[in-house]
Amino acid sequence: MHIGQVKLKNPLISAPMAGVSNLPYRLLAKEAGAALVCTEMVSAKGLLMMPQKTQKLLALSPLEKPVSVQLFGSEPRLMAAAAKIVESMGADIIDINMGCPVPKVVKAGEGCALMLDLSLSGAIIKAVVDAVRIPVTVKIRKGWDDTKINALEAALTAQEKGAAAVTVHGRTRTQLYGGKADWEIIRKVASALDIPVIGNGDVFLPEDAARMLAETGCAAVMIGRGGLGNPWLFKQAACYLQRGVILPQPSAAEKIKLALRHLDMLVELKGERVAVREMRKHACWYIKGLENAAEARREICRASSRAELKAVLKKFLLSLPLYY
Repeated sequence: MHIGQVKLKNPLISAPMAGVSNLPYRLLAKEAGAALVCTEMVSAKGLLMMPQKTQKLLALSPLEKPVSVQLFGSEPRLMAAAAKIVESMGADIIDINMGCPVPKVVKAGEGCALMLDLSLSGAIIKAVVDAVRIPVTVKIRKGWDDTKINALEAALTAQEKGAAAVTVHGRTRTQLYGGKADWEIIRKVASALDIPVIGNGDVFLPEDAARMLAETGCAAVMIGRGGLGNPWLFKQAACYLQRGVILPQPSAAEKIKLALRHLDMLVELKGERVAVREMRKHACWYIKGLENAAEARREICRASSRAELKAVLKKFLLSLPLYY
């Protein structure tokens, strides 16, 4: 699959997730088999007004290439200017956020609010496409709510304005992340567009990825929450798509080992205080489903240093039955 001139080795993409998709998370997803990784969303206005602070948030690495940087904003001129900065930093793709449902974002007319104004969103897409030489993609939702289902119109607008691909999340803005993702809307968009359509929503197993590709005709699958604490999903899905083989689940020891490595990577990037605070949720995701995880989660949330958090995770591993 290609997105513009960027070739992907498989149809598996790691989603942009605010507060999650930082450099360590992306590197681990890439190592596990994701063909493309995406940054958490970056404010175009913030990038222009506080370039040093926002560029630190971006922190790109040659090891994660190809990488897509997601921008959000509501002003074509600012989005274009921010896109130029992102291109100069080494991004391979720029993604425009038209899907974020968070109230603070949509109240500013950004994120999913752009689906309510396709004239403005079209102007933003065209401005960004004209400003850079790398491919520009757009991430949208099914629509605003059940009375405003306009993913097809939004996707066609993106294609007309020069987008190289469109990602469709099969939920409306009012659904947030609840309920079931509608894969039929992904199929409708994929069948109508000439550019690649990427499906997103409810991919938690290797079989889900295969089923989404088969049922919707999308060119690639974007994995978000399914990859939280579970980067192995990318390797499992790639193997299943290529050979029809389901790889075994990682052992508890493998999960804890990777969680510890993830913690060290975060500390190196952000310093111990911030890293430990951010790592608590990741650590809880890594141990989800394991025996006695509830008590361990409470201890994880109380940990205030790298040493404490490592001690909690190692203690938890030792408490598990041998069959883990």
